[in-house]
Amino acid sequence: MERVKIHLEVSKDFLYAFDLNENKLSRELKLLSAIELYREHKISMGKAAEFAEMDKYMFQKELTSRDIPTIDYDIEDVRAESEILKNLSRNSKQIGRKITSLYG
Repeated sequence: MERVKIHLEVSKDFLYAFDLNENKLSRELKLLSAIELYREHKISMGKAAEFAEMDKYMFQKELTSRDIPTIDYDIEDVRAESEILKNLSRNSKQIGRKITSLYG
């Protein structure tokens, strides 16, 4: 993947005030950008982790430490999944009864 370098100027006082150096600031800004893009549903967790130059597990830990949900279902998704599970449960019970009647 081709990379682009972005130039950002900050005062040395800023770095000193937050106990940062250029590398730490760069990593933190990548991480914060990735988190915000993920939180706004603009990129997936995998892409956000890649952007932050972390594996998915470490990125999930970062999200959790900042109280950002790693699983983000809206109510309609939950209802749809619930209906699917109910149908699967009904179907498995019907199959179980058929097997019992055949071999029971």
